[in-house]
Amino acid sequence: MENFSDLIARRRSMRKFTEEQLTPDEVKLLLRSALICPTSKRSTCWEFVVVDDKEQLKRLSECKDAGAGFVADAVLAVVVLGNPEVSDVWIEDAAIAAITMQYQAEDLGLGSCWAQVRQRFDANGTPAEENVREILGIPANYQPLCIVGFGHKGMERKVFNEDNLQWEKVHIDRF
Repeated sequence: MENFSDLIARRRSMRKFTEEQLTPDEVKLLLRSALICPTSKRSTCWEFVVVDDKEQLKRLSECKDAGAGFVADAVLAVVVLGNPEVSDVWIEDAAIAAITMQYQAEDLGLGSCWAQVRQRFDANGTPAEENVREILGIPANYQPLCIVGFGHKGMERKVFNEDNLQWEKVHIDRF
């Protein structure tokens, strides 16, 4: 990585992966990045379920009606959970952990993509959270926020085009 600004511009959602497995060191670095990221009052209200079993990945890819299909082709997925009993800002803390893992993946040359679980539903109207909880045996006090799929990049994405930055959405001192 040249610098963080370059990393941010390069990190794009990757929905296609090769079949090449991640090394144990790569997996450890991804999880380390989540475990050291900031949390409110250092509550560490998150938990992570690491999934590399192809059948489990397939089942997770079907937890909601649309937008999680890529999980079936990932070689690893991390389900990011939060515990509302521990922190009232579990959503924010879990989201920080998820994106931190994605930046770590990009720094390692890996691809990643976020599949929203919280407040999403399958085709029958069942909450995706319930489906994920059932697939992975997650206790009721934990809330699934998202599934982040990881793998070696199976497609090329262009660096973010800064000509598309919406500077009009930035307000100084007042809206």
